Parts: sequence; C-alpha cells; structure tokens
Amino acid sequence: MPSRSEITYFGAGPALLPTEVLEKAAQALLDYNGTGLGIAEHSHRSELATNIINEAKSDLATYLDFSAQDYETIFLQGGGTGEFAASVYNLVGAWVARQHAALLKANPGADEATVVAELRKKVESDLKLDYIVTGGWSLKAYQEAVRLLGPEYVNLVADARTVNDGKFGRIPDQSTWKLSKNAALVYYCDNETVDGVEFPEFPSVLTPAADGTGPIVVADMSSNILSRRIPVSNYSLLFFGAQKNLGSTGVTVAILKKTFLPPTTAQPSAALMRKLGLPIPPIVLQYEIIAKNNSLYNTLSIFDVYVAGQVLKRLLQTFPDKVDGQQALAVKKAGLIYGALDAYPEVYKVVPDKSVRSRMNICFRVTKNGAVDEAEKTFLKESTAIGLTGLKGHRSVGGIRASNYNSIPLEGAEKLAKFIHDFAKA
Repeated sequence: MPSRSEITYFGAGPALLPTEVLEKAAQALLDYNGTGLGIAEHSHRSELATNIINEAKSDLATYLDFSAQDYETIFLQGGGTGEFAASVYNLVGAWVARQHAALLKANPGADEATVVAELRKKVESDLKLDYIVTGGWSLKAYQEAVRLLGPEYVNLVADARTVNDGKFGRIPDQSTWKLSKNAALVYYCDNETVDGVEFPEFPSVLTPAADGTGPIVVADMSSNILSRRIPVSNYSLLFFGAQKNLGSTGVTVAILKKTFLPPTTAQPSAALMRKLGLPIPPIVLQYEIIAKNNSLYNTLSIFDVYVAGQVLKRLLQTFPDKVDGQQALAVKKAGLIYGALDAYPEVYKVVPDKSVRSRMNICFRVTKNGAVDEAEKTFLKESTAIGLTGLKGHRSVGGIRASNYNSIPLEGAEKLAKFIHDFAKA
C-alpha cells in the first residue's frame, strides 16, 4: 500500500487535509495541551472549548479580512444542505419582522388582529425568495425553498440549463436575470462542486448601493471558501461546509451580517409565523439562538472546530498577505491543469464554458480515440498507479474531476499536469 507522502488526493470532499494539521490533531485527541484528556473528551462548556471557538472566529475574520464587529461567525451542524433550510427560515423570519415593524409604525394603536391580517396580505402579495441556479447544488437549494414555502413564494431568477442545451456549464448573462423587488433573499452557489462552474466575481447586478442598501445576498461557498478574496460586505449571509478547504466533516460555518440579529432584528414569534402560514425553524437552525450562545446552544464538535482553527493558523503562517497569497497559488495551480488539458483538444474536453471554469473543481472528459468510457477508465487506472487519486467525477455526471483545493500543493498540480500531457501523447 502507498504511504501518505506518495499520494496526491484530488477528491471533492471530504478533502485532503495538511499532514501537519492531522499530526497535531492526532496528538490533541490523546492529550490536549497537557490536560490528560483528549480534545474530544473535554466539555463543550469548558473555557478550553470557548477559547478554541473564539480563536477560530478571530482567525477566520483576519484571514478573509472582514469585520467581526459587523458580522457574526456561527458554527453549526447539518452541512450545506442544512443551510439551504436555515437560510430560508431565518431570512424569511427577518423579512416578516421588518414588515411587521413597518405596519406597527404606520398604524399606531391598531389591534393585533388587524395588524396580522394586513401582514398576511403582505406575505401573500410580496414575499419572494430569489434563486440563481447554475448547477446541482444551487438546484437543490432552490428545490428545498420550494418544498419549505411553496412555489408561489420562490422565484427562479435564472436557470443555466436554458442557455446550455439543458445542461449546466454556463452562467446566464446578468441582463437576463429576473430579480424580484425587495426579495427576502437572493441565493447563489459561488462554486458548483459537481459541475465545475464558478462565478468569476461577485455578480455586479447584486452590488449594494453606496448607502449599503440593496439585495439580501446569500452565497454557498462550501467548495471555494478561503481560496480567494471575497467582498464580504456585499453579503448578508455566507455559509460553507468545512470539509473542502477548512477542515474535517462535521462542522458548518455561517457568516451573518449582525443587522439580522438582535437588537436590530429579532425573529418573529412562533405564534405569529403560524398565523401567517409560514414555517418555524428548528432551534438548532435558528441563527439568533446559536449566535447568542456562541455556537454552544447544543453539543458542538469542538474537535472539528479545532481542526478548522489549525487550518486557519497554518494559512495565516504560510501567507503573510492572507487570502490573497492563497488566491495567487490557486490560480497558478488551476492554470497548470487547464493549460495541460487545453493543449490536447483531441484528447480532453473541459466540461464548463471557459468563462466560468472553476479553480477548485476541474471537470473534464477524456475523449481519446473516441471511446470515452474506455479512455476514462484507463486514465483513472494509470493516474492512480502513480499516486494521483480521487479523480473520478461525481456519480451524477461522470467524467473526471480534479478538486484543486487549498491543501493540494503546487507539486501535486504539476504532477497531474505532467500526467495529462503524458497520457495524451502515449
């Protein structure tokens, strides 16, 4: 069997973790900081656990260069899929709270039944959630919103399949997007892990005005977080699973603008939401509750937060210019791999359009000699034999997928690029 040092793992998630982080985490599982107990055995209510959470929050804000005064970082469970629901629950609740406050201000002295009746009319006429569907994960998010609220409240802003022969692989031009007025949220997936589609930059049509007003933008960044600079202040909510670029499976992170939390915005009561016919979030998905308890309302896996924290510390030590340094490396690695693929158009076909190619998930087909299935089986067999593993595409789309996450060293990308060249010429 090969040793760890002989393998470059390009799996899409759970992804490769830095060996030095794993070594430190392994020691921490046995004896954390000389306490005689492993980190997974310490109480999540302990000072030790609180310090781990607070350090990770601080390092994340430092690395991504956002204000912890303006944004709250929350650690949750449930993965990105859980956040599809959590974002709906919490931002619909915030929309209701704003409408309720406006009605009370406009109708001083009105009885509760009258206000609720007017609010119900507002819900039925004005409540909209906007979704930009560019791949499998944003499609799932859209479908979850429809399931929770009903199709009458969910607006499909754009569907990339309509501009790409029924398949994902492009992003529709922003001039064609059908955005709602004052939507409770506008969701998109910044990087589609399955389809290899990445937004090249923040969508200009969603940019806030100079006074900060504008769309309430929500982004799933599970597979490209920490890999490039992002304008955090343009977003109301970012969320991401840890298992790609941040850490191990088991913890999910939400970065939420504090104006969506008390005292600025409090979630409506369960009783009011029932009267409006709207869903009530489980407590474990209610940002207000989790934030108030510093992510410790229920038992959080402190070990997983610790691993994420160690990854962040390593990034900060490696890149004095923080995320900008990692971004430059990510671009260089992706350029090597795409360059090798593009050099042999008769052998390889990159799946997404060149304008939206992901730096993180490089999806392609092997068309050598016209026998795609056989060529891809051979490609996978030969690459595995030299230690390039995890390259099989997602089961729903097939093909080859090289996940070029932060933990892939430059040498790993160079080795894959060389193999791509060698395979094409053989």
